[in-house]
Amino acid sequence: MTTSDQVGLRIKTVRRQRGLSQAQLAHPELSDSYVSLIESGKRTPTGAVLELLAQKLDCSLSYLVNGVTAEQMEDIELALGYARLALENGEVREARTRFTELLANNNLTGLTSLRQDTEFGLALAHEACGDLDQAISILLKLREEEMPADRRVEVAMVLCRAYRDSERLSEAVEVGEQMLAGDARMPWSDSLVELAATLLGAYVLRGDLLRARQFAAELLNAADALGTPRAIVAANWNASAVAHATGHSQEALSFVERATAVQIETGEPRSVARTRAAMQQRRLRARPEEAEAVRDALRASIDELDQTSVSQVDRARVRVDLACAEYMTGDLAEAAEHAKAGMELVPEFGHVLGAEAHLLLGRIYGAIGRTDEAAAHVASVRDWLTPLPDSRRSASTWYATAETLEQLGDADGAVDAYQRALSCAGL
Repeated sequence: MTTSDQVGLRIKTVRRQRGLSQAQLAHPELSDSYVSLIESGKRTPTGAVLELLAQKLDCSLSYLVNGVTAEQMEDIELALGYARLALENGEVREARTRFTELLANNNLTGLTSLRQDTEFGLALAHEACGDLDQAISILLKLREEEMPADRRVEVAMVLCRAYRDSERLSEAVEVGEQMLAGDARMPWSDSLVELAATLLGAYVLRGDLLRARQFAAELLNAADALGTPRAIVAANWNASAVAHATGHSQEALSFVERATAVQIETGEPRSVARTRAAMQQRRLRARPEEAEAVRDALRASIDELDQTSVSQVDRARVRVDLACAEYMTGDLAEAAEHAKAGMELVPEFGHVLGAEAHLLLGRIYGAIGRTDEAAAHVASVRDWLTPLPDSRRSASTWYATAETLEQLGDADGAVDAYQRALSCAGL
């Protein structure tokens, strides 16, 4: 049954419920023959005609168009609002449950835009929970549908990010480049700059550093020309990652400081908290001699993040970063506690952060002479890294694992880890 058939059937059903003939419904604005053609699905009424018929039939326009009453529509929009609020507040598991329950509502089937909004929200909730495969599956399905241009860019950006974070870097690059390529590409906007910045991060992780360096300059120019805070933050933040990867540590810190300053001035609390915490990670890499100051700043960041609606991965990341800073300052007991706290927050799904947390604990326990525990944690690194695709980040972690195994006296294990690092690097 076509959409016109369904609309016509609803008009016919309500007309009969109201005890009206076709002539009575039509008079005086329409002809009864026209109403007959609409009811039989042979004519598709315009929006103005549908509004007129809804008034005459004393029913909601949404019911005639979608088969959903005004009350049902209100319930759907309210449920969607609650699901979005849970996601924004960092209650990601509750958000996932709410989006899933809403998708089970049969009334949502004919409401294409709201159904797409709900599926996109569910993908974001899966991503926030660390279930990147489920997020990718939903986003791939959405990408095949007709949708507004701005929503298509958002879907591509999150899909690119999910591929990137799951180390599926070739697919991340393909998604980003498809959206940005061609003469018909949309003009630069906040969402398009954020997509490009996500693609830039994938270039860095894949080791395409020359391309990344060139693209970062292009993206910074586009963001400055656009002049919006979102674009400036996205471009500078990811340009920082490029600068760090290419050995320009001070330039990297300059980019991230600009992004942070703009975010603090214009962003909402969650984004500000995440940016501040991530800036300290970049600062620790660029200026290891400032480890003590970074440690103090990260302690404050944990409190700030815990009071905002960040994801579980964000909470894990800041604790692992703090553990690293404490390890560098020699406070090994505190470093171990925060590394364990971060590790417990890492999602059960594959994530390189789990490998980094175990590796750090291995180094900490090795430094205090708890050799067996150190070896057990370093062995766990393999379990986290092995399922992940080869990438520059995995190569770096395998290399650090090899160095740690050497320190622990496991020469055979170190050789194997070095070989895995070379393999991940494509050598």
